[in-house]
Amino acid sequence: MWRIKNQPSKKINAAQAKNLLESMREKIPGLIKIEVGINFIEDINAADLVLYTELKDQAALTIYQTHPIHEAVKPLLRDLTTERRVIDYVLED
Repeated sequence: MWRIKNQPSKKINAAQAKNLLESMREKIPGLIKIEVGINFIEDINAADLVLYTELKDQAALTIYQTHPIHEAVKPLLRDLTTERRVIDYVLED
């Protein structure tokens, strides 16, 4: 989850960040699903953008984290955002 910079426009920056994240779809081995959502409710506690991914397994997460396509997206996202939160977890049966 990220908070987006207001300059030049939060709406423009959020759309650009969404496009960047979605550009990774079907390009990184083990990345099964990617969803990106833009918040539409103003709330002091709300994030502006969220990324949800599903990966094949924990090894795929390691590949994803250091993959050149993901590495290229990271600095571009940092230019559009002010704050980031992350959680990685494994679903247990």
